Amino acid sequence: MSPLAAPPPRNRQQWLLSILLFAGLLFLSVYSVASPSRFGDPYADAKTVPLSEIGKGYASQDLERITIRDNKVFAVTQSGTVLQSYKEGGDSVAELGWNDPKNPTIVEVENRETTNLFLAILPDLLFFLLVIVGVTWLFRGIARSQSNAMAFGKSKARIADVRQVKTRFKDVAGCAEAKEDLVEVVDFLKNPKKYVSIGAKIPRGVLLVGPPGTGKTLLARAVAGEANVPFFSIAGSEFVEMFVGVGASRVRDLFQRAKRNAPCIIFIDEIDAVGRQRGGAGFGGGHDEREQTLNQILTEMDGFEQGTNVIVMAATNRPDVLDVALLRPGRFDRRVFLDKPDLEARRQILEVHGRNKKLGKDIDLPAIAKKTVGLTGADLENIMNEGAIFAAKRKRKEVSQKDLDDAVEKVTIGGERRSRKLTQHEKEVTAYHELGHAIVGHLCPASDPLHKISIVSRGSALGVTWFLPQEDQYTTSRSKFLDEICGLLGGRAAEALVFDEITTGASSDLERASQIARNMAMRYGMGDSALGPVTYGERQGSLFMGTDPAMSRNYSEEKAQQIDGFVQRTLNEQYDRALGLLKKHQKKLEEISKVLLEKETLSVDVFLVLFEGKAEKKGEKDDRETQAAA
Repeated sequence: MSPLAAPPPRNRQQWLLSILLFAGLLFLSVYSVASPSRFGDPYADAKTVPLSEIGKGYASQDLERITIRDNKVFAVTQSGTVLQSYKEGGDSVAELGWNDPKNPTIVEVENRETTNLFLAILPDLLFFLLVIVGVTWLFRGIARSQSNAMAFGKSKARIADVRQVKTRFKDVAGCAEAKEDLVEVVDFLKNPKKYVSIGAKIPRGVLLVGPPGTGKTLLARAVAGEANVPFFSIAGSEFVEMFVGVGASRVRDLFQRAKRNAPCIIFIDEIDAVGRQRGGAGFGGGHDEREQTLNQILTEMDGFEQGTNVIVMAATNRPDVLDVALLRPGRFDRRVFLDKPDLEARRQILEVHGRNKKLGKDIDLPAIAKKTVGLTGADLENIMNEGAIFAAKRKRKEVSQKDLDDAVEKVTIGGERRSRKLTQHEKEVTAYHELGHAIVGHLCPASDPLHKISIVSRGSALGVTWFLPQEDQYTTSRSKFLDEICGLLGGRAAEALVFDEITTGASSDLERASQIARNMAMRYGMGDSALGPVTYGERQGSLFMGTDPAMSRNYSEEKAQQIDGFVQRTLNEQYDRALGLLKKHQKKLEEISKVLLEKETLSVDVFLVLFEGKAEKKGEKDDRETQAAA
């Protein structure tokens, strides 16, 4: 802001006061340097001489005028020279001998007490006024600091005006069921009499539950935009401070503000930060700051005051840790679950995030949606943004399909690291390893279809073999688990077959395969007959949003040995199976590896052309039928 620009309204008084103080100080400084009596003073440049010299000039009639100003004596000669001297305070004109009536020199005495009285007292008056203004400003600053100290318990919620909230339900794609659950909330805020007239009660609280990135906050903002009401947003962590009672005070202030603006929406993001189970760690006390804040929230949401038309929306990805009193009917009556989007939902989300981007005519969003199984809305937004960045880096005017394909790979499996230099032997090992995954996975009937093979480093991996499901899957069969284990062990089997040596490149494959086999035995009841359809191990807490809590052992040592035996047998069997498939197609393995070493990346189409020759199609079909029968 320029010095002459008008300040914000709330700072206008401070701005004006600062200007006045600056002007006053500037005036006093100028006055002290150049007194007003000097402005236009004909004696300003007088030459200082002894008083006797002025007396001699008077006696010789060489002076035109003598002016006595307090104790100063100024004289103007006939030639115009100005002289200055000093006299004693009590000396009069007669005592100085300058009262000769025959002398033509004019002698005058200035009466400064009447002419310069205002100018004489002006500096003192300004100083007094500045002292008063400074003291007033000081006391106002103290009052402001005290007010800020008292406002420590005020809510930090940010209120969005109805004109500022532009998000609508049309801007939220991929969660049709969740939007349907919230339509009633919007309708109630718009037409409350329609529900109240027949005795219906709208839910006092709506809890949005879902993994990170599924659009909980976006959906809450869309509800505020559709309802056209004030929207208070605050994070759960903003309630709790180190001082006792601050959190509860902020809760009270938030709900008071909301009631004054009713009908409105209060949105608490990450409510698990303040709404966790009370009496944690077995101590049972309810006196810590977080629990007091939670108690105040419980009271405000279901207290004695009814019919306030204030709806509380909250979001969390950890509903398992919330206090049961917070989840009961009357507080958070309705839970809206937002899961990861399916194929059609992903296509819609990609369309929403592609509105403000220049997309080329070759863009195939359904194809991108098929490649992004398991990704959230935030991931899809990131993919569209990365695609636009790729297009800008490549100096294109539009985003092409190639840009989006590269963006999918960067987001899902990491960016390429071509700066990592591998030796020729390491490249060959990596090529055979990745082709082992590809060939074994391609020949396993229940495995996901192959998408791409690359020996370009991405992240911590030296190479990548990418399998993509054709559709969303919500259950997994035993045969798919076994085929997945077989495909994971295909890389190690290829190394052993070609080089008669194994490397550390299969460490993550072994870890994933072992975990799948252990889950089959302990969680899914897919072990052998000795284990039976029983789950082993008890979780401390509930499994939610992809987090696996700690397991407690609730089975005998004998069962532990049987589980370990099942895991070992399963991995050995699938390793032998992968090794057998590769031996049968070893010639193809060596031929394709040469092409992969040259091109570094093979698409599934190129792989199929190289692997499925005309003479090989029948043999591959027989292999698939044999594996399916097994």
